[in-house]
Amino acid sequence: MPSLSRQLAQWAATLRYEDLPAAVVDRAKGVTIQALTSVLIGSKTAAGKQAVKMIADEETGVKKGATLLTDGTLVTKAGAAYANSELALAGGKYDTFRMLTHPNTAIIPAALVAAESAGASGKAYLTGVAAGYEVMERMAAEFIPSLMAHGFHPGPVFGIFGAAVAAAKTLNYSEDQINSVIALCASLAGGNLEAARGGATPLREGAATRNAMLAVALAQPGHVGGETVLEGDAGFYHAYAGNNAGKLSYSFTGDTRASLDKITANLGRDWMFLETLYRVYFTAGYNIAHIDVTGDICRENNIRYQDIDRIEAVVNWLETQYPSPAYPSRREDGEARQGGTAYFTAYGAVKHRYPLLRGRKLDAADDPPEVLELMKRVTIIPSHKMTLFGPRITIFTKDGKSHTRQSTGREFIWNYDGLAQRLREVTPGLPIPAAQYETMIATCGSLDKETRADALVKLTVRQ
Repeated sequence: MPSLSRQLAQWAATLRYEDLPAAVVDRAKGVTIQALTSVLIGSKTAAGKQAVKMIADEETGVKKGATLLTDGTLVTKAGAAYANSELALAGGKYDTFRMLTHPNTAIIPAALVAAESAGASGKAYLTGVAAGYEVMERMAAEFIPSLMAHGFHPGPVFGIFGAAVAAAKTLNYSEDQINSVIALCASLAGGNLEAARGGATPLREGAATRNAMLAVALAQPGHVGGETVLEGDAGFYHAYAGNNAGKLSYSFTGDTRASLDKITANLGRDWMFLETLYRVYFTAGYNIAHIDVTGDICRENNIRYQDIDRIEAVVNWLETQYPSPAYPSRREDGEARQGGTAYFTAYGAVKHRYPLLRGRKLDAADDPPEVLELMKRVTIIPSHKMTLFGPRITIFTKDGKSHTRQSTGREFIWNYDGLAQRLREVTPGLPIPAAQYETMIATCGSLDKETRADALVKLTVRQ
């Protein structure tokens, strides 16, 4: 049996655009426009400006490299990958996979750097994105809670694999080269939880994306990365998940075992990529359904704030102990607080939606007083049986009635046009004209017809 990295490399190397289901192509376009929208918003933040300035100051003047998005400066490929990833993170409009990873903050910057440097077509870029997502999410799926329990943040730890595979595939690397890319990422992966728990800003996907480009650069001339670096006795899963036998510290479903063989089962037939959600609100992914589902119940039943007695939400138990039961930095099943799950549930009940341009920092003065009052009457109930991101919301009204809706966990999966329609709400807050943003949306939507994928790069710079 070939090694785990070899199986992934074989699949990625032989993957063609023609092999991609229409839904996968649509999702690859969607995660791209969402990441670029986040980059645009992030370019106006202090964190985004700092990342761009640091790389521009250090690297301006290179003759061959890649572009800093929104800025236009040519820097090294690794530098561009880092800064562009940091821009996407700063913007807060990124995707989410199983609560604790945000693939497009790493994969899209890396794939765009590769596409620009190689002059790759839209089809080549979309194929690279699909390969990067599928490898990353299959590697991460069952092991996300266990990595958290060992003090690692799975976003950057798994993000490096997605970013590197996406870039390598966009560059048309061979099976041996992609195998080495994956193997090298096992040595370059990292991301610790303690900084965030202490109130600091953690080093996350930006560093992972920069290291991904190092792995890609090393593999190009033939650096051999190894064969059993993922499943070996001293390999990646042993080091980061605690063992290579599939024993889990925690899981979303309560299971205590997973199979490493499942990572490569039905590759190219069952697409885990299609589980990726669009997180359009700047909040933890597990809160997004609480806003829209609660809002839909109220709107469809004509329930007003003054009609509500209380609200109950039954949720997946891990959503109440973020980021991990081993190291919880915030509990969502206790007293209501601004920015917590009860707050967002109340916001959905009062306003039916949440402002897309509102950032991470919350000021009570900006909140409707009804939201701050109602959140105290929201009860969050953890359960091992609830699907991730799929709360069951019940609104009890003062006339003795109740209205319940079970979320599926897939409410934030739209086709490209549906996503673009939601994202257009942020147009007034973007640093480029509305017409230019519309051109970006149209270009991304027809990317499979573009001769060069880096047409998107140019559209991030104000024209």
